[in-house]
Amino acid sequence: MPIDNNLLERDIRLFATGRKSWLFSDTVDGARASAVIYSLMLTCRACGVEPLAWLRYVLTELPQRAIDTDIDDLLPFNFAKTAAA
Repeated sequence: MPIDNNLLERDIRLFATGRKSWLFSDTVDGARASAVIYSLMLTCRACGVEPLAWLRYVLTELPQRAIDTDIDDLLPFNFAKTAAA
């Protein structure tokens, strides 16, 4: 087992530097939305998916789906599987 975990430490550093900016979220819902987007971007990076390519795909695919449609296939780790195929 390695003595350090540089990948995780780099991810935490990004979160810590953004934390000061997030103090200025106007509402709880705005802060929650920022946290969701941040989490999805880090999931993209962890899965080896380019975040901008994933966002373009999701934002063009979502309007074409019915409201009650399951969207689990649009999550970054599932997108990585379909992009590899």
